Amino acid sequence: MSVIWGIPYLMIKVAVDGVSVPVLVFARTAVGAAVLLPLALRAGGLGRLRPYWLPLLGFCTFEMIVPWWLLSDAERNLTSSMSGLLIAASPIVAVVLARLSGDDERLSLKRWAGLGIGLAGVALLAAPELTGGDAWSITEVLLTAVCYAIAPLIAARVLRDVPSLQMTAVCLTAAALVYTPPAVLTWPDALPSAQVLAALAGLGLVCTALAFIVFFALIREVGPSRALVFTYVNPAVAVVAGVVVLGEPLTASILVAFALILGGSVLATSRAETPGAEPAAPVEAEVRPSTSR
Repeated sequence: MSVIWGIPYLMIKVAVDGVSVPVLVFARTAVGAAVLLPLALRAGGLGRLRPYWLPLLGFCTFEMIVPWWLLSDAERNLTSSMSGLLIAASPIVAVVLARLSGDDERLSLKRWAGLGIGLAGVALLAAPELTGGDAWSITEVLLTAVCYAIAPLIAARVLRDVPSLQMTAVCLTAAALVYTPPAVLTWPDALPSAQVLAALAGLGLVCTALAFIVFFALIREVGPSRALVFTYVNPAVAVVAGVVVLGEPLTASILVAFALILGGSVLATSRAETPGAEPAAPVEAEVRPSTSR
């Protein structure tokens, strides 16, 4: 999972050089839906989604429709490694949004420190681009991180009883339908290169369809809490993939920013422990993966 959801940034960077953003997002969602929707239909339970159509639309919007456009458009100008590192700040954003939206869990000193450390890492990484580079592309990636923080809040608070496979299949199908018209209007005149086609296939088959199948199996095997440990490795995979495959620069500031963002995310999302209390059993309904990790 660390590899599967660490390499989308690399594949997006390759694909966006050969096709438009709408075509890229359409290809990813359509291929993912083509694989997962038959599995969801065979498993049954799609009728359980009907009462939740409005929050499902919100989840789909903030998890797929908006962020996949923003991220793909941003990577036309940014390196894949920088994009992956900035997205790694989404857990920090989630803590802030949860607090602002009524979460009554007290923020300990450790969590406050995590927020500050993580945001310092984001500032270190983004400041050069904001002051003398492509400020809009940085903004797009940061907005993507915000979207990835909003979507799990919707899922955790409203969609706890919705089966994950069925929810993912329906959302991917809806996103593919939304992107069909702009994809048709911007369809390439000539067949893209083999490298671009491979990246599109990888995004749809590996980073979306296979990713969810493996993720659900991982949850069944080790539980949702332990299953999410891989999310802290994703940024490292994104950086290594960008440097090794695309020859992107690996600077001291990137390494320091990575350490700050990762460390801040771990601290900011840590749970307060009650002395002498047994840890609570994980609840599967609380876990809603972000598909572009």
